This record gives sequence, C-alpha cells and structure tokens, in this order.
Amino acid sequence: MERKLYKLVKKLAILYYRFLCLVLPVNQKRVVFDSSLGKSYAGNPKYIYEYLVANGYDIKWDCIWFYEKDKYNIPGMSRQVQYGRMRYLYYMATAKIWVFDNRQPEFLIRRKDTYYIQTWHGTPLKKLALDMEDVFMVGETDINEYKKHFAKNVQTWDYLISQNAFSSETFARAFDFHKKMLEIGYPRNDILFRDNNEEAIKRHKKMLGLPTDKKIILYAPTWRDNQMYRRGEYKFTLAMDLDRMQKEFGADSVILLRTHYYIADMLDFSQYEGFVFNASQYEDVSRLYLASDLCITDYSSVFFDYANLKRPLLFFAYDYDAYADEIRGLYIDMEKELPGPILRTNEELVHALHHMDEIEEQYKQRYAEFYDRFCC
Repeated sequence: MERKLYKLVKKLAILYYRFLCLVLPVNQKRVVFDSSLGKSYAGNPKYIYEYLVANGYDIKWDCIWFYEKDKYNIPGMSRQVQYGRMRYLYYMATAKIWVFDNRQPEFLIRRKDTYYIQTWHGTPLKKLALDMEDVFMVGETDINEYKKHFAKNVQTWDYLISQNAFSSETFARAFDFHKKMLEIGYPRNDILFRDNNEEAIKRHKKMLGLPTDKKIILYAPTWRDNQMYRRGEYKFTLAMDLDRMQKEFGADSVILLRTHYYIADMLDFSQYEGFVFNASQYEDVSRLYLASDLCITDYSSVFFDYANLKRPLLFFAYDYDAYADEIRGLYIDMEKELPGPILRTNEELVHALHHMDEIEEQYKQRYAEFYDRFCC
C-alpha cells in the first residue's frame, strides 16, 4: 500500500512540475541552491552563495536555499524552502540558475532558459559512475541501469566545477560530460587560503569549542558502500582505539571526529568528554580543517582539500585490501601516491603519531608532488 501511494505521489509531482514549466515564465533573477540534497548548508554552493551576499547580489536577485528538515542559519536576504515539497518544485521550475553539488531527481528536467551549475563535492578517489564495474549504493542493484540514469542526469548540467586537471579528465569520462568544465578550484577551499593564519585559526577553534592549547587531531573516515541498514543509512564502526589514543596522547591532544553525513549510527563519546569532540553534525568541514593540526582519514576525498593547507596527513585504512580490490576501486595508487603513510592497525597509527617529524620528512617530496598535481 505504501509503495503504491509513493508511486502515485511521485507521478503527481512529475505532472505538477511539468505543468509549472509550461505555464510559468523563468524568473531571470532567481537562483536556487542546495547542498547534499538539502541535508546541509555547506560545500561549494554555500561559498558561492556567501560570495554573492558579500557583494550585495542577494538584494538584487531572488536567492532560494533548499533544506531537508530544519531551516539553516543563513546570512543575507535569501529565503528557505523545504526540499521535495510543492514550493520546491515551483522554485525549481521558475529559477534562472540552479547551483547544486549532487544530482537532482531525474524528472526535474532543466528548462531551456535555465542554467545548471553542478559544483560536485570532491576530487575523486573512488571510481565514479560510468567507470564503476559494480554498484553498491543503497537502492541500486543493476549497474547498467545505474549508469544509464546517471548519464541521462548529467545531460542536464551546463557547467561542472573541477578542482584540478585530474578531476576534469576523470569527470569528463566517468560522467560522460562534454559541456563547459570550469577548472577553477573549489569555492569552499578559498577559506583555506584566506584564514590560514594564527589569528583566524584561533578564532575557528574557539567557535568550535576546541582547546587552543592542545594539538587538534582531525579524524575524518568515510562510509563503506557495502555496509548499510537501508536506503541512505550506512553502518559505521569506529576502528580507532580511543582508549589507547587517550592514554598515549590525551595530555596534549584531542580528537576532532568528522564522519560522513551518510552514516546513520549515532556514536556515544560521553566517556571521552574533553578528549573526543564529535563534529559529525557540523556543516562546514573547511573550518574543521583550519582548526586541526593534522588529519587522519582513509578513503575520503577530504585529503585532497586538506592538502591545500600543507599540514600532515595519515591514512588509517584498516580494511585497505578489501576496500581497494572488492568495493569500488580507486583512481590512484594509494601506496605510491598518497602524501602520507597507509596505516592498517591501531599500533601502526599510534607509532606514526609518535614519530610525525620523521614521517613529514619521509613524505616531503611526495607531498610536494601531490600538491602540485591536485591543489593547483
């Protein structure tokens, strides 16, 4: 019964959207934004919007932000509309410009007078779209169907923002994208250059409630495609031994944890109060980068952005062999190209943290090569 009702509602939404496109003109001053399909106020769309606000364009233009559940604290003169509702369809149908960082529902065909700027959400490490040999995303079972729908969706994009030449080449192939590639770097990373100074860093630490007299270790693991509860809700087991970490480094360091927004598990760190700061729900990861002294990650593309700061990187990839060979595959050879060591156990992680000066020296040349290739 629920499935039939869902199909009926979707059909009505499609008809309503098409009707609006037929009878309403495009508003030449209307721009719509969202990040992660309304799940956050973050990423490239946020920084594009805030640039418009800083330059007074939010007064001249009708800027609309889509949100999934609760409204965000957004500067400027924008309005906020709940994602997926009738008003959302109205603004999608009448906007002159779309600015998003994820694919939108396939039935939302871009009108010929509308421009779609796809900012995407990271330099690709894991194989994407048409490059994938199998599909593990929740709700997807047939790789050929997945690729067909992905390629069809991409045809609605007019512009695609790219971080570097590697991304431009990969996106063009993996997305079958042949329109205007904007190889200009990510707007969300401007702050990494603008605020990479002692005064701004201290300000970000205070804003996040972090100590200013301790080393901040950012731990940013990604989700696993093949571990899930249901559509859009992924399992997550914290592999880092926090007891050991606190014993070894608790006197002068804290852990700043940032999990992927896909992860459904609500982790309890109450026993580590004052040592573990859970910033998984914090929207702006760029500020977490600035507040941290080093980053530990795995297969998350965060390290492509973090490397702009030229700060140390460690890769705690405890399931590396299975992940690289069996799940999605990777575009780069992690063992030869990463700007830091791959660590498979907590023992290796602890040892690395005790010998960071040696590691930085060991990976100095590789880091420089990585920076030149991906942070240009």
